[in-house]
Amino acid sequence: MKKVLLLTSLIALCSLMVAAQTGKPSRIAHTTEKSTIHVPPQGLPAGQKDIYSNLGSRTELYFDTNGWFVSGPNNTDFFYAFSVALPFTPQSNSTVLQVRAAVQYYGSGANQVNLSIYNDASGAPGTLLAGPVTVTNLPSFGTCCTLAIAYFSPVAVTGGTQYWVVADAPASGTGSNFAGIWDYAARVFPVAFDEGAGWVASSADALPAGEVLGTIP
Repeated sequence: MKKVLLLTSLIALCSLMVAAQTGKPSRIAHTTEKSTIHVPPQGLPAGQKDIYSNLGSRTELYFDTNGWFVSGPNNTDFFYAFSVALPFTPQSNSTVLQVRAAVQYYGSGANQVNLSIYNDASGAPGTLLAGPVTVTNLPSFGTCCTLAIAYFSPVAVTGGTQYWVVADAPASGTGSNFAGIWDYAARVFPVAFDEGAGWVASSADALPAGEVLGTIP
């Protein structure tokens, strides 16, 4: 099993406390940057606007050396299934057409992740609204700034209402052995996790990096 270095001593302490209580490994990953040359992200689609985004500049889109584990139940790196969800709230009624997330490949299992959109249930993902969309050929952990892009049939969302983008892997079959990382956008926000017993809302030192695109009337 690969060694995982924690982001800060405070996060390390909290993670060890959680691990001791649950018997499960830390959700946090750290690596060294594989290349100082940052590749610009894929171009934005014509006519689509940001419904939500926490991404940075095109050359510093996210923190490519730190993130949250995302994995299927049959992975050989973490030995547990970890799903991660990013909350977003449209400012006005909109239609989601695309989700772009800084999900990267950890190096084992199928190189693919599922991205979905859920409504909110008391501060955690509730009912599936769209997806899962399987995104393949993810960039390696420690590189920047390619994104995992999922295309959706039009999904109507209501302004002022919270929704969730979920990154996970299937319970069985192709992709169930996926091991990946959802890189950080460095802010303090709520986040939700599912370790097989249902979603649990929490707070995090860093929000998963991503954006939701579509049309805004």
